[in-house]
Amino acid sequence: MWAVVHFRAAERDRLHQSANNSISPNSADADAWAKAVEKVKADRGEQGNAAVEIPPELRHYSDRHWFLATQVAEIEKYNVQTCQDFVDIAAMIERGEMVTVPAVTDTYVLFGVGAKADEGVFSRYEDDHSIELYNDAQLSDAYKRLDDKRSNLQNEIAALKIQSAALRESRKSLVGAALRGRPASRQRGGRPTSHQRGGHGVPPLQSIEQQLNSLDEDKALLDQFYGQPDSRQKLFHDYETLRALASNFGGRSYNIDDSSDRQAMKVRLLSSLRPEALKVLEEVASAYHRQFDRQLPVSSLVRPEQYQHALNKVNRNAVLIDTPPHSTGLAFDIDYRYMSAAEQTFVMAQLARLKDEGRIEVIRERNANYHVFAFVNGTRPSDELITASLDKATVPVQEAQHARSKPVNVKSKSQKGQTTKSKTRKRR
Repeated sequence: MWAVVHFRAAERDRLHQSANNSISPNSADADAWAKAVEKVKADRGEQGNAAVEIPPELRHYSDRHWFLATQVAEIEKYNVQTCQDFVDIAAMIERGEMVTVPAVTDTYVLFGVGAKADEGVFSRYEDDHSIELYNDAQLSDAYKRLDDKRSNLQNEIAALKIQSAALRESRKSLVGAALRGRPASRQRGGRPTSHQRGGHGVPPLQSIEQQLNSLDEDKALLDQFYGQPDSRQKLFHDYETLRALASNFGGRSYNIDDSSDRQAMKVRLLSSLRPEALKVLEEVASAYHRQFDRQLPVSSLVRPEQYQHALNKVNRNAVLIDTPPHSTGLAFDIDYRYMSAAEQTFVMAQLARLKDEGRIEVIRERNANYHVFAFVNGTRPSDELITASLDKATVPVQEAQHARSKPVNVKSKSQKGQTTKSKTRKRR
């Protein structure tokens, strides 16, 4: 059982290692993180398939939208700002609305946070479009790259059309020779080359034209957002603000014009939470550490909508409503894949207690995590507010944000009624 779990998790663990290495600015932190992860993944020595009883506080409601609606109600009640992109996270950290979370402490370890962060240029996320951030010189370079690519594609199209015309003439020559009863001269028409046949390695005309259309769309996007003086200056300001923050962020300097530094900084930004959520995390982690002498594995913290959409490409269950809980910085996930039955039971009891006290919303996601959402003032929103938010929570509850396997089987009581239909995400 454990061998299968570890085999299926190998690629994910590689991403976890890469992501968390970029968090740690020195070898001491990296070593502490590695030791904590080793304890997280250690074989608990359980024989067979241990059963875990899920408390009712961590099960689905009869209306499966109620769980998400509760979080939406809290967001609307306090007008909580959500993060569209990494620039928003940086701004909230600057204002003190969000705090960065260490990669490892005595009581918890970040395990997989930012695993899907890429090396791409920082960008703003508006109307479901990513607008890359540049300074004035870089914007000129971006336009030049688009023009050069467009020119190259146009040359390829022209060459393919010439080859296509030559191929037609060659075929006419072959047909004419066949009708006259003699072979065609290879010098006149010749045998079609692999290029003329559109062989392997030469994109067909339609494919190149699609690439050309894509380039035109990219240029139109730049024109739309950089073409207006006010918008252009705002984007230039966002770039400079991010560059200034990167020069001294969490005791480390990042060069946002360097791809590896960009990825490392994105991971660091994703390692952030609102203080209200961090307080809950620390409370649960402290109790877990006292009981089991190992750090609590935390697999997800803040996730801006831009990152959420990227995650949805590999996980269709990533929530894509207008206000996904993780984009607020009030939600975090605890990874239970490697926990023993006793550990899971203990953590769920802690979370159930916090829910009964009205301080959090929580659910056990069946494949990997406990999703925890902290209420701003430690008070659950009223049922009236939750009911009013149901229409805005019209997607299935997250079922699998991370791994797709678990180390123990779960024995749960009969589940309440389930809602299986879902509606498409509202567009901004």
